[in-house]
Amino acid sequence: MKILKRREKGFTLIELLIVVAILGVLAAIVIPNVGRFIGAGEEEAKDTEYQTIQSAVHSMMTDNEISTLPTPVDTTQTNDMELFPDTTAAASKGVDTEGNTYDGDDKAGFVLYQHDRQGGDGSDSANLTNYVATQTTAYWYTTDEFGTVTQHDSAD
Repeated sequence: MKILKRREKGFTLIELLIVVAILGVLAAIVIPNVGRFIGAGEEEAKDTEYQTIQSAVHSMMTDNEISTLPTPVDTTQTNDMELFPDTTAAASKGVDTEGNTYDGDDKAGFVLYQHDRQGGDGSDSANLTNYVATQTTAYWYTTDEFGTVTQHDSAD
């Protein structure tokens, strides 16, 4: 008399080896491609921030109807947009876009963050313009008198 064995449930060794082989092939294809994109996001962020700062400088110059930044332009690298571009050494801002003379209490120079765009005492926050979203940036910047921005990885 033959005793019937109960059929055991599970995977055979060959089935497991096939699954491991398929996973190995997929990993060999996917891992190198994912590695290429890891650093690309940082480079895109750097380029985007640079273009944002360059556009902000051009917008600030256009709003204030100036073709060159008052000299001397400080070439110290900064990531504080309340100090960039530093034109505080300029003798006078002259008049605002509405023809009003700037008062002595106005912020000195033309800056990208909390820029006093209108003549007056500078106490009215409605007269402050932000050409950039945040006061500090991830990278450091300098500019020349024509508003051409240069980006630096860190302060030197």
